[in-house]
Amino acid sequence: MRITFVSPHVRIAGGVRAILTYADRLAGRGHAVTVVVPAKGPIRAWWRTLRGVGPGWIPGFRPRLRWVGRLGEETLPDGDVIVATAWQTAGPVNAAGARCGRKFYLIQHYESLYHGRPEQVDQTYRSPLRKIVISTWLKGIMREKFQSDAELLVTPVDPALFSRVEGEPGDGLVRVLMLHHDYAWKGVADGLEAVRRVRARHPEVRLVGFGLKRPRAGEAYDEYHENLPQTRLAWLYSRCPIYLCPSWDEGLGMPSMEAMACGATLVTYDNGGCRDYAVDGRTALVARRRDVAHLAERLERAVADPGLRATLARQGMAHVRREFDWERAVARIEALFGA
Repeated sequence: MRITFVSPHVRIAGGVRAILTYADRLAGRGHAVTVVVPAKGPIRAWWRTLRGVGPGWIPGFRPRLRWVGRLGEETLPDGDVIVATAWQTAGPVNAAGARCGRKFYLIQHYESLYHGRPEQVDQTYRSPLRKIVISTWLKGIMREKFQSDAELLVTPVDPALFSRVEGEPGDGLVRVLMLHHDYAWKGVADGLEAVRRVRARHPEVRLVGFGLKRPRAGEAYDEYHENLPQTRLAWLYSRCPIYLCPSWDEGLGMPSMEAMACGATLVTYDNGGCRDYAVDGRTALVARRRDVAHLAERLERAVADPGLRATLARQGMAHVRREFDWERAVARIEALFGA
């Protein structure tokens, strides 16, 4: 098949990683795959020179990467399948001619909550594009809010990138890892407050942060890792026995799943997307959404009970590895595209 993914950008991010992984693995199965990306800002003036230049953070990327000045009928290639991957790309894909192929919409978050004008984003979910969602939570939203069916395809974790790395520090400290982000809905302020409350009773707790850029001065991290290479993330997840996810809403929450795959115990808000892998008391500890006191209570339980922590880590790791597999996921999306 000739398959086109239309991506809003190719910067490193969980949703983009999923798009590019599907594209790369489908190319590995012999399909002719193109990823179309709109050039923006200073790139726009010389986008023609970038045709075919792949994302540097995915070595050996096999699909063709096609930069375009704008998304429109004239910049989308002929094909058998074309896939919108974010609300900004849904309109151009929906308007594309039949020559572009069967039309799909890979929905990785309820973007109306935080991206674009809600009425404009909502309109994309009412489009006739065939929808694929990455969590049960998103499937429910499509059905209940938009009376739209959607295929469920949970994004897997790649064990080649995310597996346990031995060598956790034996210094008696309990490191709690948290992703830092400037978006308020990522809940960083809630996470910082939960850690502050727990540390008042457990001085052995250390807060480790990571993210694409260094946070503003005054953020209470004991240790911070800025823009780590992809190959170092498993090391970071593995050296921190607890992963804290205070996001209010997540389409799925790939960092949580990656941490679980590396043997960390997940403490998370019930953010919607986590329900496919975070079962309270079995694979994770789950707090009520935006209830900081409950999040702190769950975090303290993980800190104070090493036996529970080890059990949850073991069961969480087994769950994400058993239930979500890239070979099965790619075979499934390939079948959907061919149907």
